[in-house]
Amino acid sequence: MKVIDKIAKAESEGRFYYSFEYFPPKTAQGVQNLYDRMERMQRFGPEFIDVTWGAGGTSADLTTELVSTAQSVYGLETMMHLTCTNMPIEKIDDALKAAKNCGCQNILALRGDPPKGQTNWESVENGFEHAIDLVKYIRKQYGDYFCIAVAGYPEGHIDNPDKEADLRYLKEKVDAGADVIVTQLFFDAEVFLDFVKRCRDIGIKCPILPGIFPIQNYNGLKRVISFSNNAVPQKVWDDLEPIKDDDSAVKEYGINLSVDFINKFREAGINGFHIYTFNLERSSRLILERLDLVPTTESVKPLPWNPSLTSKRAKENVRPIFWKNRQKSYIQRTESWDEYPNGRWGDSRSPAFGELDGWGVSLKYPTQDCLKMWGEPKSADDVALTFAKYCKGVISGIPWSAQQLEPETEIIRQRLAGINLLGYLTINSQPAVNGVKSSHDVYGWGPKNGYVYQKAYLEFFVSPEKLEELTTKISKNPQVTYYAVNKRGDLKTNTQNDQPTAVTWGVFPGKEIIQPTIVESMAFMAWKDEAFELWSEWARIYDRESESAKITLDIMNNWYLVNIVHNDFQDENGIWGLFDLEVDQIAKKTQHLFDLIP
Repeated sequence: MKVIDKIAKAESEGRFYYSFEYFPPKTAQGVQNLYDRMERMQRFGPEFIDVTWGAGGTSADLTTELVSTAQSVYGLETMMHLTCTNMPIEKIDDALKAAKNCGCQNILALRGDPPKGQTNWESVENGFEHAIDLVKYIRKQYGDYFCIAVAGYPEGHIDNPDKEADLRYLKEKVDAGADVIVTQLFFDAEVFLDFVKRCRDIGIKCPILPGIFPIQNYNGLKRVISFSNNAVPQKVWDDLEPIKDDDSAVKEYGINLSVDFINKFREAGINGFHIYTFNLERSSRLILERLDLVPTTESVKPLPWNPSLTSKRAKENVRPIFWKNRQKSYIQRTESWDEYPNGRWGDSRSPAFGELDGWGVSLKYPTQDCLKMWGEPKSADDVALTFAKYCKGVISGIPWSAQQLEPETEIIRQRLAGINLLGYLTINSQPAVNGVKSSHDVYGWGPKNGYVYQKAYLEFFVSPEKLEELTTKISKNPQVTYYAVNKRGDLKTNTQNDQPTAVTWGVFPGKEIIQPTIVESMAFMAWKDEAFELWSEWARIYDRESESAKITLDIMNNWYLVNIVHNDFQDENGIWGLFDLEVDQIAKKTQHLFDLIP
């Protein structure tokens, strides 16, 4: 969807709206951290995000990847920066084509800064000299497909001392086809308000979003203003002087200053703003909280998972639960499907999942971080301890889940840690939920005034011996269904057919029952390849002949991957009865291992 249309909708509804800016990190770990941050910040309800572009396309591939992932995996409407710096028309064509192919309909057209090491900006052969040239070209080549944003400079562009001429150039960009203006940062609210007035006076009517920069630290502020020679009022310097060596105090000051600015803009009738996050989360969150703008659950979570914004997935509303913690892999492995499940899973089930690729089987952390988190296990007990530490929040990830457990897992966290220490290595779970309001801050999703439900679900690796014990217990409980498979593909199950089992559903006024999360055999068999391969990736961080590599590969080659559904969603404790022990008994039996968890 085009950002200008989203802004128009927000304005017509009389509500405030905001957006976040991110830049491409320089390391693989930085990229993973940014994805985690995007996912968390999606819950803050931004109208859109934008992703910056390195001079001359130095980060072109990564920018495109970030935009594509934000759109398809995290359901974030995304705007891609595009600059003229070191960009001949051929590169611009490639960038625009890539943006369109990944479903992005929004471009921030910029001249760009001089390349690193150069003082003056120069156009390249067969390239553009000004942002207006880029705006005109996009409109000529793509018509109305893209929403085009351009930059505004409340203090005037650093390369143009004539502010009035600078304003005329801005109007020319708007007249050439720009839909939205996003301003460069500033540190005086009155400077922005005066800029808006001057824009309106010369006939610029499009939305103008103030660029808000929450000050993070004193030296960082001095560095940022050096880029564009921004003016900082003396009062700000005076306020910062006594706290300049206290980063926490400076951050707090920056948050409060940003809140004050936005409140002034509200009073002036300006309903939107754009936060320069610098890839940081806390300040943005606190600004929104203090403005009472953090949205309700139903307004940012239409389904339990983030719906993709790509056009061919527009009707998708069902996914298997197995990829709950690896959504990007699921998106990539189903990218070639002609149809995506809508309504009942079987109506449009694909004949095949795509092959595993680099993302699908890769670890999300650098080797050193993996070693620090997971250590060097010498036995299955050592591996179990690592899983238990993850469940307790002591370490931040395991190969099957690069982020901390979801808040919904809090009520079963202790039990998860306990059964891991008993040898059931959990990689996915959800508690039973019996009809909570769709607005619930932990379990809620979907439209207003609905109720949501879910069956208790566990997924884990387990030894063949323990699996035999477990299936004997399951055979005595008609409420439990399971699938178990080893790396070779030997499947065991007690289900009587191949029909999907809904494990999450919602009931909403005036709608059919929605069943967005399912367990289904074909998807499970596709997932098992990925799940087992991650053991191999774990083993790769060790010497091939080490005990650590041998134990992880032994688990991969001999254990089973199991999923269990307890179909009585009214019995929140039912699934735990399969393990015979209550939490306190688990703790006693495995106390020697619990003692090792900080």
